[in-house]
Amino acid sequence: MSERWVVDASPLILLAKINRLDLLDQLSVSFVVPDAVAAEILAGPLDDPARRFLETGLAVRVAVPPHPLIAAWDLGSGETAVLSHAFTHPPYKAIIDDGVARRCARTFAIPLAGTLAIILAARQKQLIPAAVPVLQTLLSHGYRINDAVLRHALRETVGERWP
Repeated sequence: MSERWVVDASPLILLAKINRLDLLDQLSVSFVVPDAVAAEILAGPLDDPARRFLETGLAVRVAVPPHPLIAAWDLGSGETAVLSHAFTHPPYKAIIDDGVARRCARTFAIPLAGTLAIILAARQKQLIPAAVPVLQTLLSHGYRINDAVLRHALRETVGERWP
């Protein structure tokens, strides 16, 4: 895959909780984490796996000034940074789960995907044997997604049924 990603806190935290941060490397040519996103994660619990990952220095961190058009949406600092970076660096796709931030991205035609898309892509590329168990684990770790969206995406993308 030749995509470049800029990753928000939620996908990073969720993938770290299920020990699948490797999917970021396997599914993108590169990914970056805005400093604002890193600050959110680093302010969290000391034992958070996403925090430990950022502390290793393996993630490329970038300083991102808020773009005025994105800042006008009054999103969180992490979402603003992710979308500002993707907006001003067109090869980058925003990896973001927040609903309002996703609406903002669509308004400005910013390419985007979320945690669900990462799991489905991993299944399509046979990096995981099935998407459903991974998604069930994500849900047990606080992932929130509309059930109808989940069912439709599983059926249409990888041919799996939600229990």
